Amino acid sequence: MTDEDPFAGFTHLDARGRAQMVDVSAKQPSLRRAVARGRVTMRPEVVAALRAGTISKGDVLAVARVAGIQAAKRTSELIPLCHGLALSSVAVDFEIGDGAVSVEAAVETVDRTGVEMEALTACCVAALTIYDMCKSRDRSMTVGEVALWEKSGGRSGTYRREP
Repeated sequence: MTDEDPFAGFTHLDARGRAQMVDVSAKQPSLRRAVARGRVTMRPEVVAALRAGTISKGDVLAVARVAGIQAAKRTSELIPLCHGLALSSVAVDFEIGDGAVSVEAAVETVDRTGVEMEALTACCVAALTIYDMCKSRDRSMTVGEVALWEKSGGRSGTYRREP
């Protein structure tokens, strides 16, 4: 920080401390990819119902997949200072385990800024959709462990979370 600009170094604040969207116009577009993962923990009988396809609201994972994809596409409408991006691909996958469903969202674009927020948003909304569709069977479910697992592209390079 400097005496002239106490907000120097804060990319989302201007010199007066007001929120601003980062100017990425000088950056070159490049391939950017991010992967986020999360988990919905639930009672074993709900996991069994998911596996059997007997949840009364229908195909939970198909609906959650579409919800996650749609959420990635609308991230800039939800997170105020995110840039709207033309996404190249969004993939949302699930793994049904013992007592939980793991969610993974992978997002790619060729643009001037990364897709970490899009991957995280897709993961969260997919997990929340699972909760919504299964809540009649288990209101004690927990949505959690949401984290960025990989990121590539852009000036900051590659990031991989340690398992």
